[in-house]
Amino acid sequence: MEHIRKGPIIAALLIGAFVAFLNQTLMNVALPKIMENLGITASTGQWLTTGYMLVNGVLIPVSAFLIARFTTRQLFITAMSLFSIGTLICAISPTFAILMTGRVVQAAGAGILMPLMTVVFLNIFPIEKRGSAMGMMGIAMILAPAIGPTLSGYVVEHHSWRVLFYIILPVAVIATLIGIFFLTNVTKVTKPKLDYLSVVLSTVGFGGLLYGFSDAGTDGWGSATVISTLVIGALSLVIFVWRQLKSETPLLEFKIFKYNMYTLTTIINVIITMAMFAGMILLPIFLQNIRGFTPIQSGLMMLPGAILMGIMSPITGAIFDKIGARWLSVIGLVITVITTFEFSRLTVDMTYTHLILMYTARMFGMSMLMMPIQTAGLNQLPQRMIAHGTAMSNTLRTISGSIGTAILVTIMTTQTKHRVTETLAAGGVDPNNKVQMAKVVAESTVHGINYAFVIATWLSVTALVLAFFIKKTKPQPENLQKEMSTPKSEANNA
Repeated sequence: MEHIRKGPIIAALLIGAFVAFLNQTLMNVALPKIMENLGITASTGQWLTTGYMLVNGVLIPVSAFLIARFTTRQLFITAMSLFSIGTLICAISPTFAILMTGRVVQAAGAGILMPLMTVVFLNIFPIEKRGSAMGMMGIAMILAPAIGPTLSGYVVEHHSWRVLFYIILPVAVIATLIGIFFLTNVTKVTKPKLDYLSVVLSTVGFGGLLYGFSDAGTDGWGSATVISTLVIGALSLVIFVWRQLKSETPLLEFKIFKYNMYTLTTIINVIITMAMFAGMILLPIFLQNIRGFTPIQSGLMMLPGAILMGIMSPITGAIFDKIGARWLSVIGLVITVITTFEFSRLTVDMTYTHLILMYTARMFGMSMLMMPIQTAGLNQLPQRMIAHGTAMSNTLRTISGSIGTAILVTIMTTQTKHRVTETLAAGGVDPNNKVQMAKVVAESTVHGINYAFVIATWLSVTALVLAFFIKKTKPQPENLQKEMSTPKSEANNA
């Protein structure tokens, strides 16, 4: 791979990934303004984020097939063209239906792009430089969510929400043009056959679970829609997994879980993703609903931590290349456990400075985790299995993010209601007094958020214990017979 000009490939992929991630984070802050402008309810408006996530989640499992079937260049240009067209549709959309169409087209492009980027980076860099490569990738993945809420808050306060899409569009077009003129093919095209039934099962299975868990966070676990989608999703997924294990050319390769270090790192990343969503979901609720901060203020509070995470990403990658993932992840998780526990002690009068320092420290800990741990697992896989490994870990992280959000939001709302009921039952509060009730609801919400952070702390502790078992790995041989048998322990300890 030394003869390949890496610069243009890296530039195209990083710019594409940056706008795809930026696009995801812009929507949350802009949603109230879009609802007001288009005259839609919150439950309808929520589909702009839920629908995007669903299409993304459904496409990721198919990405391993697409990477094997088409060239790097074909896939990248298609993905970025779809994303650019979707962004333009969103920018000019006069109605919710057209805006929703644009979001779906955007998501189709982003769903192909993210797994493709990981596979390409692992293909063009030798194993001893993969940490640094994935560190560069981390910059795009971290800086975009850092800038997103602040940029979105500023734009919707001073301009139309459509300006957000006009900001993204030229950057997406530039990435597409770089791809057209400079991108070369780095993956092997094998032209596998597509198992259409597996695609349907995967779509219904992952889509059902994603929708069910995301809807549970708003409608509650007792909702008929939530129960039915989760049951249908789970059943479809069971049949899907059984079909993949029986197939000679599976859509998503479940036999990769025979690689013990890949399995361990995937489990750790799933747990970390669930814990990370605690901060992303619960803190804006605390900042805006309890403390009364504006979207820009809450975005700015998260900015230093995310910028530090972006700076640390390549440094962490370089350290990973030298010492491996174990001690990086142990140190990162110790910091994450301490700071997550600190967030379980929020009060209604906690200072803005204290919150910034805690959040920044938490992000510093998180910067040592995601990329090194994922890379350590993928490093064990033979080259031809990397696309399947990437598809699997990205799919599970998408699902775990949705599950984590639903569980933590449910815990928060249940504990809030419980505390309000307890306070009213204890007496001393007049339910008809609006000032007293507002104070009770605020304090009860803080209690609910704190309780959810306690759960997130225990998730982080679990990941910390597992991190001690991470070992340095090298790729297994390409031989198909060896590849599908249980990997030898000597290879894991290399």
